[in-house]
Amino acid sequence: MPHLITPVTDSQVKELQEISRTTFSETFDRYNTAENMRAHLDSAYHLDKLRTEINNPESQFFFIYADADAADAEPPAGYLKLNTGAAQSEPMGDERLELERIYIRASHKRQGLGKALYDLTERCAREKNKRYIWLGVWEHNTPAKNFYSSLGFREIGDHIFPVGDDPQRDILMEKDTR
Repeated sequence: MPHLITPVTDSQVKELQEISRTTFSETFDRYNTAENMRAHLDSAYHLDKLRTEINNPESQFFFIYADADAADAEPPAGYLKLNTGAAQSEPMGDERLELERIYIRASHKRQGLGKALYDLTERCAREKNKRYIWLGVWEHNTPAKNFYSSLGFREIGDHIFPVGDDPQRDILMEKDTR
């Protein structure tokens, strides 16, 4: 069954909040305290913050639906957030596109949806004439690190990603798109 990828609009901010909170929780709940998860979810995925991000011309959000024919009836299976320019979470310059978030619901993993969102990321990078795609991935998220390595990403550094009051280390990875 073919999937469908659509840009996220301002009118879909509540759907974006729901999938953001759900997929982050599914991925990281077991590694964090309830207090730190609550603080992160409330801060990172507050409706006003998401609305501001959706309306930032240097950020793009996309939903992916597992079944294109049921997209009107089913919630999105995952989502993607890309940043350029000043919207990037680190000052990486104008020749880079940040893949800030790529999340798939647990119920839809291993169906090629993450790869489809990544392929869109590469197309966006080429369309925007960005030479590099970069991202941060939690140092203990081995499946994600392996996924990105299989796509040609290499480690270039690290930064701190706070989850509540817990400063966690993300590995920065980058891929040359040329």
